[in-house]
Amino acid sequence: MPHEPSIGRVQLVGAGPGPADLLTVRALRAVEAAQALLYDALVGAEILDLAPAGCIRIQTGKRAGRTSMKQETINRLMLRLARRGLRVVRLKGGDPSVFGRVGEESAFLQGQGVPVEIVPGVTAACAAAAQFDFPLTHRGLARRVVFTTATVQDGTLVADWSAAADREATLAIYMGGAAAGELSARLTAAGRPASTPVLAVESAGGPNARLRTGTLASLADLARSRDGGPVMIVVGEVAALAARDGQASDRPARMAGRAS
Repeated sequence: MPHEPSIGRVQLVGAGPGPADLLTVRALRAVEAAQALLYDALVGAEILDLAPAGCIRIQTGKRAGRTSMKQETINRLMLRLARRGLRVVRLKGGDPSVFGRVGEESAFLQGQGVPVEIVPGVTAACAAAAQFDFPLTHRGLARRVVFTTATVQDGTLVADWSAAADREATLAIYMGGAAAGELSARLTAAGRPASTPVLAVESAGGPNARLRTGTLASLADLARSRDGGPVMIVVGEVAALAARDGQASDRPARMAGRAS
């Protein structure tokens, strides 16, 4: 009778915003020990090259607004590889718990008896704040942070934007570039003045990241992607602090953010 391999395990790992030196140590060790690597479209070669030479690599292509592998297919792939006894790393941009479907994948795998570990990563909002020297919270300006997405369904922005009326809340909006014009209108209607400071960071955390600053009234133009990278939008008084050095409103990152 053929030997049945013991079941492997799956690590749901945050790859951070892009540069390898923004991986956590635990994420780095997971990638270096991976026998199968399922990675999202935004995970770059610098991180993929850390995996062993014999590692199975499968690009799942998860990226907003573009053709990608269906979630059910990804789930079945992870299960199949784990049942072969492999150490499977599901590598996600940013933090897996922030719009990374980690709950769905973890529940599916554990329901099939597969051990799961979640490894956090640096999410885009935190990467943008660090890279361009502004806080997400600040005494006297922002007491709360709201992480949200700008999902468009049938041409309409989907979400309850009532939280936008809270002027002490910083709004960190993921995947909002395409809906920036409607976002501006919704937030203004919810009570935020058109003069509210905003910023848009394209490819946050990476060496080619760019910052654009302005107000809610100019958000549609600020959030338009110039280079095809993902755009992080920050709305709130803290956004004005990113421009306090007087530099131009469209400027590249001050740091490369790459491993030496």
